[in-house]
Amino acid sequence: QARLVESGGGLVQAGGSLRLSCAASGSIFSIATMGWYRQAPGKSRELVATITSGGSTNYETSVKGRFTISRDNAKNTMYLQMSSLKPEDTAVYYCNLQYYSSTAWGQGTQVTVSS
Repeated sequence: QARLVESGGGLVQAGGSLRLSCAASGSIFSIATMGWYRQAPGKSRELVATITSGGSTNYETSVKGRFTISRDNAKNTMYLQMSSLKPEDTAVYYCNLQYYSSTAWGQGTQVTVSS
């Protein structure tokens, strides 16, 4: 069972940048599809971006052009570079690993964007 640990969240002003990291344990990271999700207060968890084992990426419409997902299989780590942050990006950001029926979640990291 993979274990995921997020880091890099914090408080930033609108227009600023943050880079989130997700460190994974276990042996399936390099062959799994990885993703970032977020959950704002009072809202459902939503997909932010995904990256396949081959490096194909997919983004939620509101973050296209502002966020970049990447992975380093040698380090078992996934990243989310977030730029031009907006107050509506405020949420707890979760890392997800998906490989066939296996799925794992991190504990989440808080991102707060002040206006």
